[in-house]
Amino acid sequence: MAERVSAREAIALVSSGFTEQELADLPDAGDGPLGWEGYGAQRDRASRRTGSAESVVYGTALIGGTECVLISFEFGFLGGSLSERAGDRLEAAYALARERRLPLVSLIATGGSRMQEGMIALGQLQRVARASVLLREAGVAHIAVLRDPTTGGGWATLGAGADVILALPGAQVGFAGSRVRPADADPAAYTAEGQLAAGQIDAVVPPGSLRDTLAFWVRALAPAILAAEREPVDPPRALGAGGEPSRTGWDAVRQARGADRPRAEAYLDDYFTRREPLRGDRCGGEDPGMLCGVGLRDGRPVAYVAQGGTATTPAGYRTAARVVRLADRLGLPVLTLIDTPGAANDAEAERSGAGAAIAELFTAVAAARTPLTSLLVGEGGSGGALALAAPGNTWATPASYFSVIAPELAAAILKRSPDQVPHLADQLRLRPQDLVELGVVRGIVGPG
Repeated sequence: MAERVSAREAIALVSSGFTEQELADLPDAGDGPLGWEGYGAQRDRASRRTGSAESVVYGTALIGGTECVLISFEFGFLGGSLSERAGDRLEAAYALARERRLPLVSLIATGGSRMQEGMIALGQLQRVARASVLLREAGVAHIAVLRDPTTGGGWATLGAGADVILALPGAQVGFAGSRVRPADADPAAYTAEGQLAAGQIDAVVPPGSLRDTLAFWVRALAPAILAAEREPVDPPRALGAGGEPSRTGWDAVRQARGADRPRAEAYLDDYFTRREPLRGDRCGGEDPGMLCGVGLRDGRPVAYVAQGGTATTPAGYRTAARVVRLADRLGLPVLTLIDTPGAANDAEAERSGAGAAIAELFTAVAAARTPLTSLLVGEGGSGGALALAAPGNTWATPASYFSVIAPELAAAILKRSPDQVPHLADQLRLRPQDLVELGVVRGIVGPG
């Protein structure tokens, strides 16, 4: 279990210069909309104990020098539960972020909707959902930090609905709270680490690193920064030995498959001064071979989607589509690195919706208004690779190939003997220089 801190302690952990906002005085709610006996007295005791008028505190603050709107839950106030008045504060915080075009950061610690207000409390989830839609339409980012616990409607709206989802180590995270789960449920599934493995959150961040990580995200996603980011980025330079494309098609294939060829990690580290991950498809899956996130290039934030040389799974394509859509909505330029023998084609991939996931990424790329740049760094295996390619702005390294089908599979389909594979590789015209001549890529990048 993560250490539990108060709402204001959580704010002090990540920010400076917090200016709390308060709503106009409201009439005494007494025992609430249900007339729950003793509810008013419960709220009074919670307020005296915590120093908060409700379970939600909000205002403006600086995180790493970037102004943002902060929401922080006070778990000591009736378990950080959502009430009608908490909903008022949440709606006001979203509106403030939208009107001032400031990133919204939510520091969440809640057990769910407040039982003493019944369906009135539960209905606050619809208010939060509407406020979230308006924030998205305004092109303002929402970053959530999941404290302990983040359960129920707070997880299903503010948490899971955020653009970037961070969590503290050991935090309880799940729709079902600890007292309403099946007795035989795996407790690991309800932790930050379990949700990370299931593709539901982007990173688990230790408390000592949280301020710095949040400072990166609020600066990278601040609308004022992104307003001028509408030009495509340059492709990365070629890494590794050898600057000349292969002489034959089969040479190109073997070079692209070489074990010592630089992979996505090397290209990303060379291209960006810093980067932070965006992980998971939000549908229960994660592909470790698909690296996604946001990096800084000469101080400029750039979203990236990079294949790591493995067969890409449906979760990988869904994650990539999520990142492209997020970048498009916020105005971030996108860099994609193409390197895969093809889409995963096993039975599990089919059951997980391989076709639909690839179609989702093709659609996200086709619909994107933000500029995309793609670099073929290794294998370009059929549609599973093409799904990442920026139309009209794809480049190639010398150690790469792009093909409608692998030469070996072409031989199998055409019922050719294995010794015909090199000849088929030539016929497929898959070398970088062939791709330039055919108009598939714009050019071949060099090492400088």
